[in-house]
Amino acid sequence: MRVLVTGGCGYIGSHMVRCLLHAGHDVTIVDDLSAGFADTVPAGVHLAPFDVRDPRVRELLVDREIDSVLHFASRIQVGESMRDPRLYFRDNLAAGITLLEHVLSAGVRRFVLSSTAAVYGYPQYTPIDEAHPTLPINPYGESKLALERVLASYATAYGLSYAALRYFNAAGAWTDEGLGERHDPETHLLPLLIDAALGKRAPMTVFGTDYDTPDGTCVRDYVHVRDLSDAHVAALVYLADGGESGAFNLGTGQGHSVREAIACVERVTGKTVPVSYGERRAGDPPVLVASAARAARVLGWRPSRASLTEIVSDACAWLARQ
Repeated sequence: MRVLVTGGCGYIGSHMVRCLLHAGHDVTIVDDLSAGFADTVPAGVHLAPFDVRDPRVRELLVDREIDSVLHFASRIQVGESMRDPRLYFRDNLAAGITLLEHVLSAGVRRFVLSSTAAVYGYPQYTPIDEAHPTLPINPYGESKLALERVLASYATAYGLSYAALRYFNAAGAWTDEGLGERHDPETHLLPLLIDAALGKRAPMTVFGTDYDTPDGTCVRDYVHVRDLSDAHVAALVYLADGGESGAFNLGTGQGHSVREAIACVERVTGKTVPVSYGERRAGDPPVLVASAARAARVLGWRPSRASLTEIVSDACAWLARQ
């Protein structure tokens, strides 16, 4: 396939580019480099350094004969979305709609969206499957859900084939390819814990110890970034084979609390993680654990790197080199 990857210089996008190349696909990247890094682009891969809203995206789709788009470019911070929601509706929803205009105008008919478990809000039951009500509790989740709904409408009206892949907590690294989690600022738990253990940052703040969970801290389902990439390839193949559009959860089905994540980082690094404890953070559900049974049944996808120890070990190996 000839695939355009938006946000292909970011954390998940850069892993996706390598995964596609290993699978034999032709790859083009669009990334304005506001959050991505040009040094992740492999030799021979074309990088178009502009925003997905730029009219040149349509020209690129046509000129490079793109048949599929993987859309990663977006804002991803829950806390920021609570403080400044217009950023999220502008850069996630409005930008996504503009990108879809380019896609439809260029005749591209396959689209895979990087979505999120944040579309579900507070869990009414766990593990969460795709039938769970979608009631986001933060603008980040709202912006992603709104774009999913646009995709569903476009599928009905224009014949666009799509998959919305709802990640739980992406983590890990691909050390052999020189890729890992590199956000500025970093907001994800595992790299913050690892850097704190390695003495690269101040003590980590744990937000909330009074949740209705076994140890009082939030529980999350961590899924390896390489497994996420494999799921996108599976989704592309599924759509190319005429599969029905829809949403798919991507997770392991295993939940780990913040305290358990701290203990895992300490085991892997052999160092103590310095932490402090604070109040709950607005917009954080107590538990988010996936049922990925639909992805297994329909896409044939199952995570092969589901151990939290493996995920943390890969992230540590990469972060230790930085």
